Amino acid sequence: MKKDFSVVGIFALVFAMFIWASSFIALKTAINDLEPYTVIFLRMFTASLCFLYFIKGFMKYSFSKNDIKYIILLAFFEPCLYFIFEAKAIALTTASQVGMITSLMPVITAMAAGYFLKEIISKQLIIGSLIALCGAVWLSLQAVSSVNAPNPMLGNFYELLAMVCGAGYTIVARYLSDKYSALFITAIQVFIGAIFFFPFFIYEYNTSDLNFTTNAILCVLYLGVVVTLGGYGLYNYALTKIEASKAAVFIYLIPVFTLILAYLILNEKLTLVELIASFTILFGVFISEAPLKKIYKYILKK
Repeated sequence: MKKDFSVVGIFALVFAMFIWASSFIALKTAINDLEPYTVIFLRMFTASLCFLYFIKGFMKYSFSKNDIKYIILLAFFEPCLYFIFEAKAIALTTASQVGMITSLMPVITAMAAGYFLKEIISKQLIIGSLIALCGAVWLSLQAVSSVNAPNPMLGNFYELLAMVCGAGYTIVARYLSDKYSALFITAIQVFIGAIFFFPFFIYEYNTSDLNFTTNAILCVLYLGVVVTLGGYGLYNYALTKIEASKAAVFIYLIPVFTLILAYLILNEKLTLVELIASFTILFGVFISEAPLKKIYKYILKK
């Protein structure tokens, strides 16, 4: 079913991207004291506790065998495989290189949506995506590599795999959103994610020195409640208003928001080139999403 231009959907996507961008800072802070998969499990477990209140409401749904297949596929793509690859990528490459690979997700999603969902890929979407992609690559290349990136090539490959999983998740979520609410889709993700990452947590708990500091606990709570519930909830809701190929373009905003948050919270400086690249990304997203024909007709009437 074709979705019309939705202001509410666009605001939901922008806010979701802002929340997801903030997760990089929270994740890095938490990993200073805890192991990656421990953080991911605790994040999913915390979110699961929040969703226990809604279980009674979820009982109203009737599930076919086909639905169960797609629900399992959804969780398999994200959070399961997605976070496995992302955790490996963060450990091997820099945030700037991860950001560059992240910019490829809308292109992968658009191609997948065109093939599987038969969504029409307009020239406007292609042009806007290319502009935003150029801006994202330009922005990512500005950061300097550090000793925290022991194997950037392998790390970038893991992030590419994460983006493929993210694209698969978007396609499946778009399919399920016609029958299930955004709240349910988000809940099923975190329930399955908590079960999936529990063995990883047990392994790290028995083999690593975990330091449950106040900072780490607060970051885990933020990741579990705000990022998981808020980010995924808003994104899944937006998919009921906007086509998957168009929604994925907003991923380009993540590196922009990450730079802004890093500047405000971590006191990292923004160069003039980084600012120009950020505005290029925003311009590309605007070209991709704005109803240009309606705007053009409105200007002519004036």
